[in-house]
Amino acid sequence: MNLAKFLPVLDWLPNYQKEYLKGDISAGLTVGIMLIPQGMAYAIIAGLPPVYGLYAAMIPQIIYAFLGTARQLAVGPVAMDSLLVAAGVSMFAKGGTEEYILLAVLISLMMGVMQLALGVFRLGFLVNFLSRPVISGFTSAAAFIIGLNQLKHLMGVDLPRSSQIHDLLYYAVTAIPETHWATFAVGFVGILLIKSIKTINKKYKKAIPGALVVVIFGILIVMGLNLDAQGVKIVKEIPDGLPSFSFPAITAERITNLLPIAATIALIAFMESIAVAKATQAKHKDYEVDANQELIALGASNIVGSFFQCYPTTGGFSRTAVNDQAGAKTGISALISAFLIGLTLLFLTPLFYYLPKAVLASVIMVAVFGLIDMDYPKFLWKNKRDEFWMLLVTFIVTLTVGIREGIFVGVALSLGMVIYRSTRPHVAELGEFEDTGEFRNVDRFENLKQRKEILILRYDAQLYFANANHFRETIQNAVTQKGENLKLIIVNAESIHSMDSTALNTLKEVVLDLREKEIDIYLTGVIGPVRDILYKTGVMQEIGEGNFFLDIPFALEAFDVQQGGSQPSKREYATQSFHREN
Repeated sequence: MNLAKFLPVLDWLPNYQKEYLKGDISAGLTVGIMLIPQGMAYAIIAGLPPVYGLYAAMIPQIIYAFLGTARQLAVGPVAMDSLLVAAGVSMFAKGGTEEYILLAVLISLMMGVMQLALGVFRLGFLVNFLSRPVISGFTSAAAFIIGLNQLKHLMGVDLPRSSQIHDLLYYAVTAIPETHWATFAVGFVGILLIKSIKTINKKYKKAIPGALVVVIFGILIVMGLNLDAQGVKIVKEIPDGLPSFSFPAITAERITNLLPIAATIALIAFMESIAVAKATQAKHKDYEVDANQELIALGASNIVGSFFQCYPTTGGFSRTAVNDQAGAKTGISALISAFLIGLTLLFLTPLFYYLPKAVLASVIMVAVFGLIDMDYPKFLWKNKRDEFWMLLVTFIVTLTVGIREGIFVGVALSLGMVIYRSTRPHVAELGEFEDTGEFRNVDRFENLKQRKEILILRYDAQLYFANANHFRETIQNAVTQKGENLKLIIVNAESIHSMDSTALNTLKEVVLDLREKEIDIYLTGVIGPVRDILYKTGVMQEIGEGNFFLDIPFALEAFDVQQGGSQPSKREYATQSFHREN
């Protein structure tokens, strides 16, 4: 038994090289510094006290360092999952209350169990039900919701929380006369500073922690100008000390209420993490990312984290990029980041007393508005209009109805699109390419050779109950269009990788119907598993074993011989064997 497969730390730690240490320390300190303001900001998005962001920035990183396969992945709280936590938990408890905190922590446990189970049973493919158009539409809409919910901190006024854009805009516009302009100035300057530092980092390939710079600026400006006495709201006291161990408060009612949002976060969190993990791994050739092991690692991180008052976490895009750029080579960098967060919790929380909430709002707004992707919708509009409309519907529903509803609609649209496409698959009529024995789609190539008495079709999908009638209608329409001269239909079945009982019955009915019209049907290139089921069910015998051929030229030669128009060639035309070994 290879323990390193289940405990990846056993793979990289014994082979750890001395030259890795400098990069790991540098990256660990950089990400740790970045995580301090980010963690507090994302906790506020989730509706939790800032200290819970620091808890979530520490414990899960430690667990992931031992179990994860992506060596540069930085695990911790992220904007998207924080928003989903707020959207889900706010339906059952008021933000900041003890019940709210208990539910947020319980979601971490529930999503961790789901991710762990998916990984153990190798069910990571389920995440594919969230297509990229759906994720893009949802992410962009959620970014608007997150950002606009921070206006109350940026403007220094009390605004009701909402997950609907029309409500948020209405509240913000009507509250403009009440804006606390000193607060707004601090937040606005914070946004400008972060954007400026981002530009500098990009231009000069630096890794200056913009969020931390802005946090320091905010604290100093409040202390220096005594702005808290003038009405600028500050974080005030943050509890010090490491998170204590406690088992999440589980009840049947809580689990029932939180199950949909926990499942949603589990899938979206994994998608976020695996996407950035694979993108980063492409730059490194010394390891491979295992999707199912990643599910196990993230699941275990969230489960253990929930025992230490952590809310849901996953791999973050920006932190992982910074971690990689700063020279991280192994999970040691994550352990150093966690150590720095621990030191902050033990000794440095008093330093954040004067941190203005407007600065945290600026950190959040810059982060989430960076999630809005304008290029992808433009690409879809030019190339895939059906997917563009799917993105747009998800975007609008998320903005106007709610975040959870947007996800559900998006998943339903993804599944609906899969079902629709499978019921109306691509069908090509084939012709011979310049007497070469090669056959191509007549709609894509000019001057292909076609015979009036023969129709050659390629059906590019599995045959099952949902598209069986489409297959029948395709044959019937083709027969009508071809006219009275038609004597043979050849179905190139290379793309038909399976058939269910409905399809088998439909195929028999199609064959019988064609024979009544004195039209024969040949099947070519039938793959082994389909041949097996055709033979076992007797369908092959009813169609005639002599009607199955290895390829189209064999089928054409057999037809010509049968019609008496030619003699068999030396190569001997051959029917297609149904034996399993072939």
